[in-house]
Amino acid sequence: MEVFNPKIPKDDAIRIFVTGGTFDKEYNMITGELYFKDTHLLKMFALGRCTLDIRVQTLMMIDSLEMDEEDRSLIFRNCKRCEEDNIIITHGTDTMPVTANYLAQFKLEKTIVLTGAMIPWAFGTSSDGFFNLGAATAFVQALPNGVYVAMNGRVFSWDNVKKNKKTGFFEALDD
Repeated sequence: MEVFNPKIPKDDAIRIFVTGGTFDKEYNMITGELYFKDTHLLKMFALGRCTLDIRVQTLMMIDSLEMDEEDRSLIFRNCKRCEEDNIIITHGTDTMPVTANYLAQFKLEKTIVLTGAMIPWAFGTSSDGFFNLGAATAFVQALPNGVYVAMNGRVFSWDNVKKNKKTGFFEALDD
């Protein structure tokens, strides 16, 4: 289990579950393909000078289009049994609302925020991952219990969010 823990009281801890998605993809310069190696989250929190008790745990490293009911069940079981009440899930953007909907049906007394990136963090300053992770970290501390999606500087309830496939931005269903 990966952990970034700068000695902050246990009560304020944030659990982060890594599931893969574009967020953590790497680029193979020879084949031009994207692939998974390790999560970048620990480096990102260190670079952001984060002073929160962040507990990072990799559950899987897959593209969200490959995610199935068994994968979502694994995410749920880990959310349910972890001691932290504030949870961030890094997730592929294509099926993020599907997983948010799945988790919401269980009505856990926790604040769960899913976030991701349209461009891999490994691509540097062109990635939105750093911004989305920072926003999710703030939202998970401020929102009441429930399931949310944090993308593009906005936060959406699990039942009022979609990815606009034409623009690449997340928006409310009624936008």
